[in-house]
Amino acid sequence: MELLGALRSDLWPAEMGNLFCCVQVDQSTVAIREQFGKFDSVLEPGCHCMPWFIGKRVAGHLTLRLQQLDVKCETKTKDNVFVNVVASIQYRALAGKANDAFYKLSNTRSQIQAYVFDVIRASVPKLNLDDTFEQKTEIAKAVEDELEKAMSAYGFEIVQTLIVDIEPDEHVKRAMNEINAAARMRVAANEKAEAEKIVQIKRAEGEAEAKYLSGLGIARQRQAIVDGLRDSVLGFSVNVPGTTAKDVMDMVLITQYFDTMKEIGASSKASSVFIPHGPGAVRDIATQIRDGLLQGSATQQH
Repeated sequence: MELLGALRSDLWPAEMGNLFCCVQVDQSTVAIREQFGKFDSVLEPGCHCMPWFIGKRVAGHLTLRLQQLDVKCETKTKDNVFVNVVASIQYRALAGKANDAFYKLSNTRSQIQAYVFDVIRASVPKLNLDDTFEQKTEIAKAVEDELEKAMSAYGFEIVQTLIVDIEPDEHVKRAMNEINAAARMRVAANEKAEAEKIVQIKRAEGEAEAKYLSGLGIARQRQAIVDGLRDSVLGFSVNVPGTTAKDVMDMVLITQYFDTMKEIGASSKASSVFIPHGPGAVRDIATQIRDGLLQGSATQQH
């Protein structure tokens, strides 16, 4: 007992196991047992008898846990752009083929990396840069199919393959960003021009509607003036016997003539007068007014 107490506790799995012909295998791990250098069996997790005096020993351990290998591969696209493709390979050893996984491959990670390089450098050069980003799922599927076919013979299962990053050269990324920015600026300019076009159309429609309504107002005003003149002529003819409609119309025209001259004299912005004026007799005013109205109408038509 004193001898056992003097032994270090961390020597139990190896030295103590060999001393008592026992060996411990951890969970999610298998051990490869050999007898006189030849494969004997695969040991499951737990405690196993290992009679070393008849040539049996543990050659090594093999983990059954899921492992991940990140592979960065540089290649060239169809449009001559160099890119770095990063693939994540998730794999694990099969318990039923543990002896193949242990003996057939000396460096599993290097073997997987070689297959990944081969598939990526065969697939990406067939695609343009934009297509490479769009078809990364297809690239990952091609890598997974090739690895599954190759690694199953060595006792490994490919659980999943992911293309986690496609990184072009820094100058290419800057150029792509500039192209994207230019395209967005072009779209913004088109939208701005379209908005200005709509504003101008709406302004023109508003001006046309305003002119239309103004014309209706002027037409109604003139109609009201005509109706008022007619009523005035009829009323004056009835109340003043012996007067004709022409006499009344001449009087109304003379009154409007003087009102117009008064307004023109009072306005500081008047620049043109279409009614000719002279020192003729008052009886000629009606004739002058009629001539002025005719000239004004002809001027507006031209």
